[in-house]
Amino acid sequence: MNSHPSHPLPPSADGLRGNAGSPELHHEPCGLYTGAYAPADDACAAPPPAGRIPAGHASAGHSPGGHVASRPPSGPTADGAPGRPAASRPPAEFGASGPPSPGQPSAGLRAAGLAPAQRPQATLPPADDPVPLAPAWGWKIRDGGRAVHVAPGLEYQATTTQLCGLFPFVAGSGTPVAGTPVGRHQLWGEVVCLDPLAWLRAGLVTNPGMFVLGQPGTGKSALVKRLVTGAVAFGTRPLILGDTKPDYTALIRHLGGQVIRIGRGLDTINPLDSGPLGAALRQMTGTDAQQLRLEVRSRRLSLLMALATLIRETRITNAEEVILGRVIDLLDDRNQGQAEPTVADVLRVIEEGPDTLRSAARAGTPDRYQERVADLVFTLDLLCTGSLAGVFDGRTSQPIDLDAPAVSVDISAVKAAGDKLLTAAMLCTWSYGFGCVDAASALADLGAGPRRSYLGVMDELWRALRGAPGLVEHADSLTRLNRSKGMASIMITHSLADLDALATEEDRAKARGFMDRSAITILAGLPPRELARVTEITPLTGPERALVASWSAPESWQPGARHPGRGKYLIKTGERLGIPVQLSLVGPERELYDTDQAVRADEDQGYQGERDWGLR
Repeated sequence: MNSHPSHPLPPSADGLRGNAGSPELHHEPCGLYTGAYAPADDACAAPPPAGRIPAGHASAGHSPGGHVASRPPSGPTADGAPGRPAASRPPAEFGASGPPSPGQPSAGLRAAGLAPAQRPQATLPPADDPVPLAPAWGWKIRDGGRAVHVAPGLEYQATTTQLCGLFPFVAGSGTPVAGTPVGRHQLWGEVVCLDPLAWLRAGLVTNPGMFVLGQPGTGKSALVKRLVTGAVAFGTRPLILGDTKPDYTALIRHLGGQVIRIGRGLDTINPLDSGPLGAALRQMTGTDAQQLRLEVRSRRLSLLMALATLIRETRITNAEEVILGRVIDLLDDRNQGQAEPTVADVLRVIEEGPDTLRSAARAGTPDRYQERVADLVFTLDLLCTGSLAGVFDGRTSQPIDLDAPAVSVDISAVKAAGDKLLTAAMLCTWSYGFGCVDAASALADLGAGPRRSYLGVMDELWRALRGAPGLVEHADSLTRLNRSKGMASIMITHSLADLDALATEEDRAKARGFMDRSAITILAGLPPRELARVTEITPLTGPERALVASWSAPESWQPGARHPGRGKYLIKTGERLGIPVQLSLVGPERELYDTDQAVRADEDQGYQGERDWGLR
């Protein structure tokens, strides 16, 4: 905290210490005074002789209360200082008619401590003559008080604990101004801006990951929607990868973006679709093409294994992983990049059992091969004909358009089929979305496309991770290297207890790593027991814990009372003190960010607090 000491002007009987209209400070042995005239004697507080200041003169250069009054600018001065009356030399009353007499000491001699009798007595101009203002650095004459250098003020630095007693007017260190305005600081009202990519470019954080944690109804989605809106304004492409409510459909359509609805009778998504990566691969040759081809193969195999794990509710064996990889290679060779393989194609090739596949399965006879692939065949068949039929067994009906201002993949239609189908939809959406970003990055490296930045929103994180053991590893592999692709990610969940409900300790540890690796943590209202667990990952001070806990529950049973935590967030980055922010909705945000419309059958009968803040 910096403090700049100020020197008050010494008072006088008439309220003035001199007669010049210049507001400059002149340093003298006896202290500070204003104007072009020095005190008449050594008594610094002595008033000027009676009658020295005419009655009408104070209005010319001074206010009646004794303060120096500024004059309106009337043009540059002789030495180039703007905004002062033009005067090449001061009037004769200022001693400009000639050099001082030998008996009169100069300013330097006065500073050396000569007797008062040896100092010149300045005469005031007549009352009817205007007093010109001195230039910014003083008159260009001997003893004119000209300063060739203005020394800066003294600066003292100390902690607020030590210095607040000497200078109690303590203010904060300021708030970030890079990114989207998300609200005002709750303590001193400054505007707070937030954007993972903007903070990364400004050096405020080391990675563009953000983790949002808070109870339902505290406004997590409202904050994320504000960030999405700001990202579109800054040219970043938001990707809502798996909207389960849907919460973002109305906003994305309002912003002119693309909405893809996944479900039976709606849009379908092919888990093995390479998307723009295939287009980029066709434009590449040599080592780069081979590297991208292996990346496409790895993504296909990883997602296919994740879906099989979800259906089976246990991990697939090593032999089955080898067989799936060899099937993907066979289909790729057959299609020659002209068509994307599907899950139904994989099932058909496994049932055919070509020699190459039997050799990969280490099966010497057809019966031995059928024994090896029996469980895998039933698993893939369930993807095509079981509870997931009609969603992942065909080709992608509507590819993601990265030229759109924003994209939302709405998977709310599959929610009625159970968590298993919803989890599969989220995994496929994540894989397809991140694959599109990888393809755009590869095309930009080739100069075949623009280089863009992206904001991936992964809401309801816990739903995708608890479907089956091992799915956390798949999600972790998708999000680990987002920084190198120019992509920020926002993960949203209600509680760390959601992540602790995962099946294995290995999955729980990796899930906690999502929050640990995120450079920015946003805390909405949370109970004290939850904050104790958060503190183990993100350090929180006692006042910070008390503040967030105060947002967790209403203080009144009165109907219509606003929840104390709605629109309030604590932004944490590393070991820095958190920034408490209050978000206020403006304009159409009240309608676009409202996630409780389905709860209120008649909005006119709803409470005002709910109409103003339809948040979850």
